[in-house]
Amino acid sequence: QVQLVESGGGLVQPGGSLRLSCAASGFTFSSYVMNWYRQAPGKERELAATISITGDSTYSVDGVKGRFIISRDNAKNMVYLQMNSLKPEDTAVYYCRAVSTSSWPPRVYWGQGTQVTVSS
Repeated sequence: QVQLVESGGGLVQPGGSLRLSCAASGFTFSSYVMNWYRQAPGKERELAATISITGDSTYSVDGVKGRFIISRDNAKNMVYLQMNSLKPEDTAVYYCRAVSTSSWPPRVYWGQGTQVTVSS
């Protein structure tokens, strides 16, 4: 069974840091681009960061660039999101997403999400 299980969310004060983890199983992790998405209350789900299959290339959106770092460990089937200098507007449910690049339509898998709340 395909599984993407996020962990590491919680309550953190503004300016603090949090590290999210996503454990993948049931598919060939090293053949998938990995993303972190987030969805704030009342807002559309949006991409936060993405990482290439090998981890050689990363991208993050302007709102988190310089604060969030996405990484992966293909040997452990894990993807991470290091979040620094957190702001209240970062409050959202964060989702791990896997996307194939070798098939059409691409296969897409989502995790269940983990809540991040930034508040004093």
